Amino acid sequence: MNTPAAQPAPSDDTSVDPVPEHISQNIDSILAFYRREEQKISNSQRLLETLGGFMGRPVYLASVLSFVALWLLGNALFELLGFQALDPPPFFWLQGVVSLGALITTTVVLITQNREAKLEQQRLELELQVNLLTEQKTTKIIRLLEELRRDLPMVKDRHDPEAAALQKPTDPKEVLAALEER
Repeated sequence: MNTPAAQPAPSDDTSVDPVPEHISQNIDSILAFYRREEQKISNSQRLLETLGGFMGRPVYLASVLSFVALWLLGNALFELLGFQALDPPPFFWLQGVVSLGALITTTVVLITQNREAKLEQQRLELELQVNLLTEQKTTKIIRLLEELRRDLPMVKDRHDPEAAALQKPTDPKEVLAALEER
């Protein structure tokens, strides 16, 4: 009986194009930025963010609701068994515990959001710088293309008002002033 010869499975490495070097460098720069920011986080901040991560999950809400239900059930059972309730209505102690939990939750969320807002501000500033640099490069390329078009004898010279306008660099101060006017 003839069996076909086993052929090696195609390697996944050959089916995926490698990432170009400039993209790889950009990814490395971004990851280095995040690593630096991660190293700046204190242990107490890490603990708060871990706690905040737990508080942001449905299981936290279920835990709080379960705690309140058990508290109420415990008080009801104490009264049914003829004992004095530990926290009779209007549940002064339960209100205090829940209020303390809300205070802690709010504080943890605000501390975490404050750090994340600073990180987001840094990202926005970087993005703005890159966008301004890109605009400058684009303006320079348009200038060079227009110069090349004028200098080539085989290309008919014509006036392009849009290209002429795009050759002028954008002044961020003028853009901000226009935005403020609107």
